[in-house]
Amino acid sequence: MTNTAETIRKGRKFDQVLDGARRVFMADGFEGASVDEIARVANVSKATLYSYFPDKRLLFMEVANRECQRQAHGALDSIDMQAEPRAVLRQTGVHFLTFVTSKFGQQIFRICVAESDRFPELGQRFYDSGPAVFRSVMAAYFKEAQGRGELQIDDFVFAADQFGELCKAAVWARLIFGVVQSVSPEEIARVVDGAVETFMARYGT
Repeated sequence: MTNTAETIRKGRKFDQVLDGARRVFMADGFEGASVDEIARVANVSKATLYSYFPDKRLLFMEVANRECQRQAHGALDSIDMQAEPRAVLRQTGVHFLTFVTSKFGQQIFRICVAESDRFPELGQRFYDSGPAVFRSVMAAYFKEAQGRGELQIDDFVFAADQFGELCKAAVWARLIFGVVQSVSPEEIARVVDGAVETFMARYGT
């Protein structure tokens, strides 16, 4: 079966299961999280858990989708859309890079890739819940900043994609391929500062 809508079922303890699963996944990771522990933390029986999520990967991805939404909206809701571009770019860049380089963020990416053949819609759901939100809000900000004479951009959506990629320079590939195991806050700040200056050199007025 390849449709998550057909395999995930909702009931009155659905959110309770998700809350417990989130706590366990965030603490132990996907591989380290056991169904027994998730059921215990969620205060439900294993039968109840399996009635909603017959596959641990589906449970992880549902948690991941909600966490991506929470992260995206948490970061973007705090943006002062009247602030100057360097301040906005640095704030959003640090939040974005901190999340995607976190243990949880890396696990989301790896599970999406690993399960792409079995559940091809999972990648789309993950993208829609996080990266697409970041993309659209940043594009809207760029349009407003250009209206104030602070930026000069022909394609706002493309510019948003470019900034996201600049923020991953020098760290993302090394993490995914296991060259390094983590990225320090100082390294995140260094990469984001470079991304902001490169972006402003191209699009600043």
